Amino acid sequence: MGECDVERYATIVGTGMYLPEIEVSNASLAEHLERVMPGAGMDAVIGKFEAATGIRRRWYAPRDWATSDLAVRAGRQALDAAGVDPRDIDLIILGTDSPDYITPATSVVVQHKLGAYDAGTYDVGCACASFPTAIAAAAGQLVTNTWMKYVLVIGAYMMSKLAADDDVTRFYYGDGAGAAVMAVDTKPGFLTASYNADGSYHRNWGIYSGGTFEPATCESVQAGRAQVRFVDKYPPEVNHEGWPKVVRHLAERGGFQLDGIDMAIFTQVRLASIKVVMEDLGLPLEKTHWVMEDWGYTGSACVPMALDDAVRKGRIHSGDLVVLVGSGVGYNQAGVALRMP
Repeated sequence: MGECDVERYATIVGTGMYLPEIEVSNASLAEHLERVMPGAGMDAVIGKFEAATGIRRRWYAPRDWATSDLAVRAGRQALDAAGVDPRDIDLIILGTDSPDYITPATSVVVQHKLGAYDAGTYDVGCACASFPTAIAAAAGQLVTNTWMKYVLVIGAYMMSKLAADDDVTRFYYGDGAGAAVMAVDTKPGFLTASYNADGSYHRNWGIYSGGTFEPATCESVQAGRAQVRFVDKYPPEVNHEGWPKVVRHLAERGGFQLDGIDMAIFTQVRLASIKVVMEDLGLPLEKTHWVMEDWGYTGSACVPMALDDAVRKGRIHSGDLVVLVGSGVGYNQAGVALRMP
């Protein structure tokens, strides 16, 4: 049988993550916000945020770091877990909406810092849906390109550095990165993907100056439009209805039953939303995993960070059916179903 006759599938062979070392508790964040906004009653505000989300603290990288510095560290962890040398990586796909630059792509910076000299790269920019989207893209690359062996997929987030000092929504932002190495296998690992989007929400939350819509000017920078801005709320049903929809599509397209799911990991922004969605799907909370209470909302990185944490804590085993669902501003939603090797 020739090489082209062998069935090719893509599977995850190693995961990793990086959490930086500067702890920012809710109490210290409230103190900071009170200093820059005296009399605003930040203790009460932060207390309400904590009750709604479950987030108790987050972690910041040094302020002279960039997103690529986080990504490289998570990438190394995943490569070590997979037993793969950076020089053996064929492709790096990086998902983030807090890039080092508007251009060039952050993935090329990661390739250079990682020493993955033979790897091609590209970025995926659909906010917190980026990691599942990148996993699906990596699977397609491996299956259709017979010369490929390894793809490194990374989700990284450093939105804390792009938020204004007096922005109370910095409550959410924690820095971090998560990664996975995908490789060719003769048995299915990656099963299927699902996507959902509604661009009518694109003005609700984002960074609106610095691109072609509004090139950065002194005026736009001074007005804070070159920083991340929360403009309007998303209705709860965006996630409460969108996430179950994505999972049900995965089950239909992947040929499995919902009760066959061993682990479901969702965007780590609000524990109450995860509980609502698990109940909708008829799945017990033992079949999900969350990390936002101690790590904050790590955006594009939260799904791979939660995945790696679940693997390291023995909550995911060989042969388990795992679904990953990411939901990001725009809005974009994406999910993948995986059979763990």
